[in-house]
Amino acid sequence: MPVLETLGGALFGAVLQVLFHKLDSHQVLDYFLGRKLDGRLLKKLKRKLVSVNAVVDDAEQKQFTDAYVKAWLDDVRDVLLDTEDLLDEIDCEFSKTELEAESQTSASKVCDFESRIIDVLDDLDSLLDQKNDLGLKNVSDVGVGSGSGSKVSQKLSSTSLVVESVIYGRDYDKDMILNWLTSDTDNHNKISILSIVGMGGMGKTTLAQHVYNNPRIQEAKFDIKVWVCVSDDFDVLMLTKTILNKITKSKEDSGDDLEMVHGRLKEKLSGNKYLLVLDDVWNEDRDQWKALQTPLKYGAKGSKILVTTRSNKVASIMQSNKVHELKKLQEDHSWQVFAQHAFQDDCPKLNAELKEIGIKIVKKCQGLPLALETVGCLLHKKPSVSQWEGVLKSKMWELPIEDSKIIPALLLSYYHLPSHLKRCFAYCALFPKDHRFYMEGLIQLWVAENFVQCSTQSNPQEEIGEQYFNDLLSRSFFQRSSREKCFVMHDLLNDLAKYVCGDICFRLEVDTPKSISKVRHFSFVPEYDQYLDGYESLYHAKRLRTFMPIRDTFIWGGRKLVDELFSKFKFLRILSLSHHNLKEMPDSVGNLKHLRSLDLSNTRIKKLPDSTCFLCNLQVLKLNFCHLLEELPSNLHKLTNLRCLEFMLTKVRKMPMHIGKLKNLQVLSSFYVGMGSDNCSIQQLGELNLRGRLSIEELQNIVNPLDALAADLKNKTHLLDLELEWNEGRNLDDSIKERQVLENLQPSRHLEKLSIRNYSGTQFPSWLSDNSSCNVVSLSLKNCKYCLCLPRLGLLPFLKELSIGGLDGIVSINADFFGSSSSSFASLESLEFYDMKEWEEWECKGVTGAFPRLQRLSMECCPKLKGHLPEQLCHLNDLKISGCEQLVPSALSAPDIHQLTPGDCGKLQIDHPTTLKELTITGHNMEAALLEQIGRNYSCSNKNIPMHSCYDFLVWLRINGGCDSLTTIHLDIFPKLKELHFGKCPNLQRISQGQAHNHLQRLSMRECPQLESLPEGMHVLLPSLDHLGIGDCPKVEMFPEGGLPSNLKDMGLYGSSKFISLLKSALGGNQSLFILGIGGLDVECLPEEGVLPQSLVILRIRECGDLKRLDYKVLCHLSSLSILILEDCPRLECLPEEGLPKSISTLHIRNCPLLNQRCQEPEGEDWPKIAHIKRVSLNGN
Repeated sequence: MPVLETLGGALFGAVLQVLFHKLDSHQVLDYFLGRKLDGRLLKKLKRKLVSVNAVVDDAEQKQFTDAYVKAWLDDVRDVLLDTEDLLDEIDCEFSKTELEAESQTSASKVCDFESRIIDVLDDLDSLLDQKNDLGLKNVSDVGVGSGSGSKVSQKLSSTSLVVESVIYGRDYDKDMILNWLTSDTDNHNKISILSIVGMGGMGKTTLAQHVYNNPRIQEAKFDIKVWVCVSDDFDVLMLTKTILNKITKSKEDSGDDLEMVHGRLKEKLSGNKYLLVLDDVWNEDRDQWKALQTPLKYGAKGSKILVTTRSNKVASIMQSNKVHELKKLQEDHSWQVFAQHAFQDDCPKLNAELKEIGIKIVKKCQGLPLALETVGCLLHKKPSVSQWEGVLKSKMWELPIEDSKIIPALLLSYYHLPSHLKRCFAYCALFPKDHRFYMEGLIQLWVAENFVQCSTQSNPQEEIGEQYFNDLLSRSFFQRSSREKCFVMHDLLNDLAKYVCGDICFRLEVDTPKSISKVRHFSFVPEYDQYLDGYESLYHAKRLRTFMPIRDTFIWGGRKLVDELFSKFKFLRILSLSHHNLKEMPDSVGNLKHLRSLDLSNTRIKKLPDSTCFLCNLQVLKLNFCHLLEELPSNLHKLTNLRCLEFMLTKVRKMPMHIGKLKNLQVLSSFYVGMGSDNCSIQQLGELNLRGRLSIEELQNIVNPLDALAADLKNKTHLLDLELEWNEGRNLDDSIKERQVLENLQPSRHLEKLSIRNYSGTQFPSWLSDNSSCNVVSLSLKNCKYCLCLPRLGLLPFLKELSIGGLDGIVSINADFFGSSSSSFASLESLEFYDMKEWEEWECKGVTGAFPRLQRLSMECCPKLKGHLPEQLCHLNDLKISGCEQLVPSALSAPDIHQLTPGDCGKLQIDHPTTLKELTITGHNMEAALLEQIGRNYSCSNKNIPMHSCYDFLVWLRINGGCDSLTTIHLDIFPKLKELHFGKCPNLQRISQGQAHNHLQRLSMRECPQLESLPEGMHVLLPSLDHLGIGDCPKVEMFPEGGLPSNLKDMGLYGSSKFISLLKSALGGNQSLFILGIGGLDVECLPEEGVLPQSLVILRIRECGDLKRLDYKVLCHLSSLSILILEDCPRLECLPEEGLPKSISTLHIRNCPLLNQRCQEPEGEDWPKIAHIKRVSLNGN
């Protein structure tokens, strides 16, 4: 009995559609007939659901203004979800009896099903009795303006909005803010702050983004630019860390000591002119702001802070120099924003009648850009006059807009979503604000929750889910993130999702549900070493469907909670234990009959229990990065509903038999070809219609090339990423058979990414360079040692990334590689050659116009290459050439080069490298001529680095050999250098400097046997230094007079006991050092008493061959120590008799065989000493 989908449709209208479908399904009907249950119950249930369906749309509209209606609707929701669970159980029971003929449902269970249906009917009767008292009307009685009317087409748009290059009506605002930011006014050593104030959806963030990326900001020459999204959680420590991480472009663990983190940020900002954007600030606590601003005062003159906030009080508390209130858009600009989204490229649709209605709608949006955009997108899908009038007359506009998180315009757009999209959108309330998510992952969740309904079997649920996603994207409910392939939700839409889903979605430490028993979906953001055993109130959510950590960053634990999940939460559909310190799965997992998605990625399990194969509804099984996992269950083929199976980077090397029976499987991460009758043949792939990514390994086990043809890769049109791999190190047995196998593994023309590894044929397949591969974007050819020539890859029109390595049979790359003399590699951006042992010649001379878009070129370990390189690479910004000693003199023109890594690169010359920022020198025989080109105004021709040149453009320099004649490094010729690393410089004696270097943050030196000392006066001349590393420099025995810089945070000392004994005196009063690595010492006991500072948080001891014991007393003295790492200490016998200090929460032991044995759980002799430590890792496990 199909029920028509009307305009909008209640959030749980989609649940009703699912219930109608299930009640009509043969599984439920056959189960009732087969068990002689009362079929009249099903008919009665259907009639009741039809009655609910008739009024639920009206109820959803009225719930926003009538609390009684909302309570009624919440009760209806709970009954519908309980009914869905019940019908799922019946469906599962029927499937089990079909699979196992001998399986019979117990009489008690049959009676239970019947009684539960009667309970549902009683509940529905009670709720329907209330509808007249609440004034709820049937769908046929509700007017067009209330949300009913014409049908919504089931064909969903696949278009998506892009970031707009123009913002209407903000020219004055933008110019005013830019003028202020680029002015050089002196604020008497106070922080200069401008706050943009406006209500939610006013466009504050959009305006700030346009300002932040404006060319005038580049002309203002800020040394540091940082954008931080603050939101409503104003945590001073976390915000300071975030700003620090944005500056360093790394994830630094600065501990939880605010003073330490402040000091680190202070040194980064000192002397630097910065621009800091604090977006979406809610904090109204003056003390919190004062705490945050402490290190911000140390920036150079001209530093500016730009704030966006909804509150004038926030701007006042932050002591803003200027407050700019963002006004609503004028009517003409409002119309431009609305029309841009409502009509897009369909301007002819703008007739006079629509424009008249549109102008009235624009007035109702009250100049709010976000409302104009979302309503415009809504109406783009609704071309009729009656639909526009329905939106105009809706009662939704009557909701108050002031002081409301839920903007009526957004609520209206939500109300007009089809019910299936409402359910998908509301589920996103599980995500924290500013959370980045991937389309594929979210669609998998929707499918597992049964939100995605297919009208026919021809379209997979994943395709329908993608249509759902694109429709929400085109309506601006989702936005594209700056990170590739990621998406985000606007904060206001996150608020809206939480509002409409009510108490059924619960985010730990964010939400406070009125009744935990009503919660169906639970999420949390794991913190470092977090254990959830204490959160026992969750156990009352007996009908929990989703348990999911968000942002898999940290290991988390809680054994008791896991046991409860498997034993008590029997309605779970989605269970993620990703990054949990789980070692063993309980057999009780097989009782989770509703489970559709199980994610055990990054856990420590070795195998899955056989009961996993009882999960008849399971659709998604993820086991990625389970490094100890050795096998998959042999009966995996019984999971007939499985759609996704992933087990990348595990020890699994054998496929379960009969995997080809998994007819619903859409995603398979890996397939290992077996040999013999008891292994899985590649032919089974032919039975599967896969999509996304697939890696096929152990291809040498294919005996008959026709078996490869039976895999039918050519017709897998949804397979976009394919890896083909043979075992490495085989002898060339039969190159003809190998080529036939590869020919028969031809993928479809829709393939975008291809990797071929360890192929032993002498020729690549014909399909690799013809139209069959025309859509390939990324191609990797690795260790194909017997191939004698490369295909004509220059003809692939969309190829962006090409990596070729380990092709020992290639002697010459000629014009055939280009395929054309005038327009080859038209789209290529990255080209990499490596380990080409026999390659001698690259014929580039006669080829013009090749590589017009190449940005990155890397050539490593091509020792016989003598030929010329391409000369005109106008867009090249990253060049790496090493191990190419015989390159002939040639001039490479790369006017936009940013990163250069030369090492043993013959007589290569580079023209005009004035844009260079990062230089890495490696190898043994660097030519002085090349390096002299890099420096400016050089006046002599010393070998290696011309020390009379000026390198004032470099910010990063790494020397790893290749500078044998270098005796002195003059820091003064590198005035902007932030990082300096040098090693394997056999004649280097000293590092000199005559002036302060405020930029240098990291300095390390190793394997410099003649180096005599560290830079003199470094405690004063290197004020920004936070990392210092010294290793295998035996003549460096003393710290310089005056000691070390006061802001030093991280040190590594290797190979000198005397050096370490002087550490504490060199640090002086410095209490900022929190990471220390020591090693290469001939001692039996560590740490030495009175040497290490109390501020240490992380201590790493490595490669101490004589070390036998640790000093407990000294370790206890290190009161802040939380992480201890012990590596490569073969004679370290045991831990101290007293154990380890209670402050230690993480212990890593690697390659310490005696100690490793004693620390095994639970039988190891030292295990009781460390059982209290939250995270223990032995040899990486």
